[in-house]
Amino acid sequence: MKNYITIKKNDTHELIIKKSRFVTTLKRIQALEQAQDLIQSIKKENSRANHNCVAYLLGENNEIQHAGDDGEPSQTAGVPMLETLQQMQVQNVLAVTSRYFGGIKLGSSGLIRAYRQSVIQAIHYCGLVQGVMQQQIFFDVDYKQWNNLEYWLQQQPVDITEVKYQAKISVSLLIDQPLITSFITNLNNQLKQETTIKIGEIVFNEIEYFPNKKDD
Repeated sequence: MKNYITIKKNDTHELIIKKSRFVTTLKRIQALEQAQDLIQSIKKENSRANHNCVAYLLGENNEIQHAGDDGEPSQTAGVPMLETLQQMQVQNVLAVTSRYFGGIKLGSSGLIRAYRQSVIQAIHYCGLVQGVMQQQIFFDVDYKQWNNLEYWLQQQPVDITEVKYQAKISVSLLIDQPLITSFITNLNNQLKQETTIKIGEIVFNEIEYFPNKKDD
């Protein structure tokens, strides 16, 4: 697998444009059947909406893509929603925007902007994470060494996942794979070769991700 970007949480965000309510629900998805079930569930929750427009990207390389206008003029809703997901570079995400018509027509260009903005704002509201392939590292350290070592670790490109205070302090952390060799050398120097460093599994660690604001 490769690194990926996806939404931090499943949630719903509402945008009002010229009295129309655009309620966008974002969900993480892992399978086509799951996406289809979620679409039906969201449509049921928003059964009074005039339109429930859909877009999703699914698969490690976005092999499965779908856009649906649900009665809006062709390519004014689902397509701009899908293009927004693509531009934000997210993977395995479903977007359903439920429009409650407010009485003022927006025209084709207005609808395209509205559905695009509804997804952009929903993504910013939910937040993004980047899944990065990292290596687990474990080691124990004496209490007398911990203060200096903790300060040093905070300056390193690592994610400290757990610290257990027992007979010794047990530390678990994650680090990007290309940095492992140099990091272990430096860590051994910090510890003066007085402990055993254990290498664990390779995992995907999700780190908060901030997109470039030009995506708006």
